Amino acid sequence: MTMRLAVFTLFVNDQDQALRFYVDRLGLAVAEDNRMGDYRWLLVTAPQSREVAINLELARTPAQRALVGTQGGGKPVFALVTDDCARDFQSLKALGVTFDGEPQRMPYGTGVTLKDLYGNSIYLNEEKEREF
Repeated sequence: MTMRLAVFTLFVNDQDQALRFYVDRLGLAVAEDNRMGDYRWLLVTAPQSREVAINLELARTPAQRALVGTQGGGKPVFALVTDDCARDFQSLKALGVTFDGEPQRMPYGTGVTLKDLYGNSIYLNEEKEREF
């Protein structure tokens, strides 16, 4: 059996606002933006790797609206990998992105947690170079 992760859902209150944040601030790219009646299928991906997409899903039910901003339960809902955490930290901060502190060196790399427009945590990580 061969499987790969393709799409995961992130509930949002406003798809246009979420799209602007994820594309204009975080630098993700629109993979799909299709309307099917009153339903909007809106996917964003990392520009260099389109294997996994985030479905910016409009929260419609009370249960879905309650999840907006809390889907990670206080932990990052996903991580973005960068080749230079310090550079991207400064760039994103200049664009108004909120961080939980400064980048820190950890055994797995250098990273920092940021918040999306709803308060979801996202981890920005520069992976440690592997030694062979």
